[in-house]
Amino acid sequence: MNASWVAARAGARRGWIELKHTFTTPNDLVTLLIFTAILLGVMLWTRTTTVPGTHFSLGTAMLASMIGMTVGFNGLATLGSILTVEREDGTLLRAKATPNGMTGYLIGKVVTVSGTILISVITTLIAGALLFSGLAVGSASTWLTLIPVLLLGLLATLPIGAVLGSLFPSARSAGLLTLAMGGLAAISGIFYPITHLPHWLQWAGQVFPLYWLGLGTRSALLPANLASVEIGHSWRHLATFGVLSAWAVAGLLVAPILLRWVARRESGSSVAARREKVLRQAAG
Repeated sequence: MNASWVAARAGARRGWIELKHTFTTPNDLVTLLIFTAILLGVMLWTRTTTVPGTHFSLGTAMLASMIGMTVGFNGLATLGSILTVEREDGTLLRAKATPNGMTGYLIGKVVTVSGTILISVITTLIAGALLFSGLAVGSASTWLTLIPVLLLGLLATLPIGAVLGSLFPSARSAGLLTLAMGGLAAISGIFYPITHLPHWLQWAGQVFPLYWLGLGTRSALLPANLASVEIGHSWRHLATFGVLSAWAVAGLLVAPILLRWVARRESGSSVAARREKVLRQAAG
């Protein structure tokens, strides 16, 4: 058994342990549940409002979009923040010091974040089926569309999340990523049909994977006639898979290069310097 395979197995095992720890630690579990509850509360509040030009519930349409947003937000912001924090506290340095440690480390983080996304998606779908009407969760075609969109969404966002985690200089600056994701969601048609935004914002939203994730999950979970409120009055399946694939390829090409570069720059002195800076800021 070669060393890379051993590292991959160790990383997967570590990711599984971290995932179990997340869902057995009260603070982590409460944070996740509160975030999900807030989103469901907003969707319930808009349940009686209709999508413009239709008689369909805006809350139900928003819930379908939120499934895609869950993948995008966690793939980009959560993984990026984790890498930044663990680079700052020396975890990345310790991984670098072991044979094939970076491979195992990254696989572990992918398993942890992907598992968190899976649980969040399942929770939201179950709540949606119980609290909202109109979701096509019982159709085989729904799952034939939804599962590939979610898997491709993970491939499109997790590598980019790793790239962002490599670029942010500190955990504090990585917090800006969460704010940026909120703004990106606002122009990506997650909360309201993108066709009601100015044309330049529509073009801007379509550049990023979050819009296409939302469109893909809406196409899987909503009635076919809801495509009338989308750009081009179409679900644009080919474009969805094309853009997400392009992001996946770009991320898979760039992420390993950046991560190797970051790993080479890590040293005990750089970790100590960052810790000292954090302590000075806290004291000041």
